[in-house]
Amino acid sequence: MSEPREPEPDDPSDPRDERDLRGPRDGREPGGPRVSGSGGSGTSGGSGSGGAGSGGAGASGGPGSGNPRRASGGPDGSPDQDRTESPHVRHVPPGGHGARGVQRPPTDLRSGWRTFRRTPFFPAAVLALIVAAAAGLFAGSYTYALADPTPRTIPAAVVVQPAGEQGARAFVNGLEKALGSSLQVHRYRTFSQAKEAVDDQKVFAVLRADSRDRVELDLSSAAGASVAEVLQEAAPKVAKQVGVSVTVKDLKPLGKGDPRGLTIFYMTLAADVIGFIGAIQLTINVPDLSPAARLSFIAAYALIGGFVIAATVGWALHAVQLPFVHSWMILALTMFASGMVYVMFNALIGRWAMIPTWLVMVLLGNPSSGGAVSWPLLPSLLGAVGRWLPPGASVNAQHTAVYFPGNVHVMPYLVLAAWAVVGMALFLAVDARRKPGES
Repeated sequence: MSEPREPEPDDPSDPRDERDLRGPRDGREPGGPRVSGSGGSGTSGGSGSGGAGSGGAGASGGPGSGNPRRASGGPDGSPDQDRTESPHVRHVPPGGHGARGVQRPPTDLRSGWRTFRRTPFFPAAVLALIVAAAAGLFAGSYTYALADPTPRTIPAAVVVQPAGEQGARAFVNGLEKALGSSLQVHRYRTFSQAKEAVDDQKVFAVLRADSRDRVELDLSSAAGASVAEVLQEAAPKVAKQVGVSVTVKDLKPLGKGDPRGLTIFYMTLAADVIGFIGAIQLTINVPDLSPAARLSFIAAYALIGGFVIAATVGWALHAVQLPFVHSWMILALTMFASGMVYVMFNALIGRWAMIPTWLVMVLLGNPSSGGAVSWPLLPSLLGAVGRWLPPGASVNAQHTAVYFPGNVHVMPYLVLAAWAVVGMALFLAVDARRKPGES
């Protein structure tokens, strides 16, 4: 019995044609002879499946032949086309690979948005919007805090003899009405006790009254120049209205080179801004620094920068008589703490660290520091928050060192140290958890 004749190669139902396209199976090479028990019958002339009994037929197309495809397809045995291409070549019809062909460009908005987000234009557009918003916030925060200082609550010491009680009460009530604020009165028995409160920066003025029709107002420009200015302007008008005479003195005047008390604010501003800008530049321009090396270089430029600021203000310009080493160390600690604020946020949120750093140090920290406008004249929230941020702590420490060296407060130094230590600890902790190769 002869094997059944195989289907023609052009027949789309030919299973062997699809098998040949996928490659060899069972160890057969493409186009090789098919192993069969009747493979030699075609040459003997009778029972090969390629013909009716002639050896020629078996050689031309039977199973004993090595040809993978039949060369003849017409009734006369003549070839209908030349099939010489590789059996692995697939003819791709025009228009692509069917459903997996070239896709048309997306036309809907959602696909367009996804495509835009994968381009470099997306982060550039986000950054442009952030910069524009930061410009408005910068102008708004400084205008809100500094453009129109308004007294809220002013701490004041009162030393009154029994004969001057009525005149002192009338003057205090008139002063509160004129300023639109309240005086937080602290009563002391003697003037020396009240003056000690001024030196300790607990109060901004001392009111004395020893008779019914005369009062004396002692200010402290060094404790708060803007507060002293407001009280000095209002006192004569109020005294005239309530029918008493007033004498105004300044217990702690500012230096001639700094009549408005802004030098310490500018010193602090320089240390704050340059402190985190230096950390940004190290991160961008020297990204291969190890964490220890980065901290070391921040500490180095903080020490050098603090020295240069103090030398410029004190030695070159003679604006303020600084206790040089003390002021230098405050500025260096301020610059280092500012740098640690940036590296902390950089470790936590990466390339967007500039945003919270700018918010803490510039948009919120500097206007609320009390350097340009004393905290009793700031909006209540800023006055309460400012002293807990690096700029406010630095201004307080510097004011005390320059004008009240005998009454040093430890709190501003603790605030600066806390920002520096916490920032450094978070930076090192996050860096230690990173896998090798991560940035």
